[in-house]
Amino acid sequence: MEIVVFGAGSIGSLLGALLARVPDHDVTLVGRGPHVSAIRRRGLRVEGIESFTVEPQATTDGTDLAADLVLVTVKAYDTEAAARELRTGEFDAVCSLQNGMGNEETLAGYLDCPVLGGTTSYGAVRTDSGEVVWNGAGEIAVGPWAPRGDDETAATVGAAMTAGGLEVDVVDGAGIRRRLWEKLAVNAAINPTTALARVENGALGDEPGTDLVEPIAREVGATARAEGVTLSDEALVDAVGEVVTATAENESSMYADVQAARRTEIDVINGYVVERAREHGIDVPTNRTLWTLLRAWEAERGLRAIDA
Repeated sequence: MEIVVFGAGSIGSLLGALLARVPDHDVTLVGRGPHVSAIRRRGLRVEGIESFTVEPQATTDGTDLAADLVLVTVKAYDTEAAARELRTGEFDAVCSLQNGMGNEETLAGYLDCPVLGGTTSYGAVRTDSGEVVWNGAGEIAVGPWAPRGDDETAATVGAAMTAGGLEVDVVDGAGIRRRLWEKLAVNAAINPTTALARVENGALGDEPGTDLVEPIAREVGATARAEGVTLSDEALVDAVGEVVTATAENESSMYADVQAARRTEIDVINGYVVERAREHGIDVPTNRTLWTLLRAWEAERGLRAIDA
C-alpha cells in the first residue's frame, strides 16, 4: 500500500517508521526541512522499545501527492492547511490520528475521499532530526467518519496498519465517535491541568489533582451525551484515571508545548467542549476556565490573536 504520513512529528515519525518496515508498503513522510533532510541522508532512526532504521521517502511539499492512504498527524490548528495541500492530490482514504475534535469534519470538507477517525495511545518523542524515541506501546482505533457506514475502508486501513505490527481495533461509525469523545475527556482533563501546574501526569492521580480532573471529565460526558454519544461520567472518570496511572512519569504534550513556548491545542480540546456545550445550553465552567487561561497565556506571548 502507498501511504503518506502528513505531519512527521513524534507520533507521525514513529507510525511512518513502523509502516515502512513492511515490504509491501511504500511510505512517504511529509515534514519540516531539517527532519526531512536528515531522513534523506541517513534514514529514520527509531530507538526505545525497539531499535531500527528505515528509509522512507520524505518531503516538505505535501501538494500533488497520490497514495492509497493518508495518515494526518499534524497539530490540530494545522489541519486546515494540511487539507488544502492534500486536496491537490489523489487519495483513496484519509485517516486523522490527531488530538482534539473537529479534525475529521475539516478534512471531509476539503477532500473527495472517505475520511476515517482514529485515536492512538502510542508514545513517541522526536529527539533530533532523523530520530524518534518509541517510549510507549499502545493501540490504534480506527473507524469510518464520512461516509459513516464505510466499514470496508476502515477494515482495509486497519489491515494495512496491522501489517506494520501495530495493535489496531477497527470499530464502526458509532464506535469511533465514542472513542474520540473518550480521548477528548482524557486530554481535556490531563493536558491543560499539567501544563498550567507544570507537573507530570501522575500528580493528577491523588488529591488535590483528582478534585480537578473529575469535574472536567463529567462536563465532557454531559456534552457527549447531548451530542448523541452514549458515555457515562463514571466511564470517563475511570478512563482519565487509567491514563494518569499508565503515564504517571510522562509530561503531557500540552505541558511540553508550554515549556517550549509553542501554541497549544487547547481550542480543539477544552475549547471544543465549551463550544459544543454552549450549543446545547450546558454549563461547563471548569473546561471554560482552562480554555480561557491557556488562551490568555498564548495571547500574552504572541502565539495567537487576542480575540481568537
